[in-house]
Amino acid sequence: MEKIEESSQVSMNEIMRIAEAVQYSDLSDERTVRSLVRQLSHLANRPISKEKEDQIVQSILKQNVPSSIDELQKYFK
Repeated sequence: MEKIEESSQVSMNEIMRIAEAVQYSDLSDERTVRSLVRQLSHLANRPISKEKEDQIVQSILKQNVPSSIDELQKYFK
C-alpha cells in the first residue's frame, strides 16, 4: 500500500475512502459514476476533459470496466 501512496501521492485514507465509496455505489447510475470519476480525477490531481469524462462514464455504464490499475490509469493520461 505504501507503494501506491508514494506513486500516486494520495494518502491511504483518501484511497480507502474512494474504495469504500466505489464498493457501495450503484455503478449503473450515471450520476453516481460521474461523481466518482470526478472525485478520482480530483484526487489524482489529473484534470480530464468533458469528452474524456463522458468516455470513462460510458465505459463503466456498459460494464467495460478496466481489470487492472494499469488499464484504469490509461484513462487519466
